[in-house]
Amino acid sequence: MKTTYGTITTSAQPNMEYISRAKQRIKAGLGTRRPWKAMLNVRSLKVPGGGVAEVMARVRVNVSYFRMNYAMVGLMILFLSLLWHPISLIVFLILMAAWLFLYFLRDDPLIVLGHLVDDRLVLLAMGLLTVTLLLLTDATVNIVAALALVVALVVAHASFRRTEDLFLAEEDQAAAA
Repeated sequence: MKTTYGTITTSAQPNMEYISRAKQRIKAGLGTRRPWKAMLNVRSLKVPGGGVAEVMARVRVNVSYFRMNYAMVGLMILFLSLLWHPISLIVFLILMAAWLFLYFLRDDPLIVLGHLVDDRLVLLAMGLLTVTLLLLTDATVNIVAALALVVALVVAHASFRRTEDLFLAEEDQAAAA
């Protein structure tokens, strides 16, 4: 009788390769977000002086530019708001896996039924799906409070963050690469 105690089977190695590839994709995917240093640069904050039109223009540009960063901040705040609701937290963690594969780590464009799906649509759909499924777990107060906080933070940051230096930061990144 032959024993195999203490031996490593070769079937485990493809799993390790998959994990290694997943780690690389996570690093690369999170690398596509804008640098936190550029987003949180205190020198780039300034009270908008042009009224509502300037505020709206800043919000539009900054939300587009820092979209992934804002999504990460929003999901983190939502996660923290669910710490005392275990069922909601489990649902959220499952949804986070979907977020990772459908939004954060996707290299190729998403194609559904032969049509190219824009990243903004994926962000909107995933956001709505996340909120809807979480609301079904009876953590409504926490979710609404977290979403209100996220919206307030995003609008405040996007309103006060100047947009003139965003493209300079992008050029610096391209030159460094």
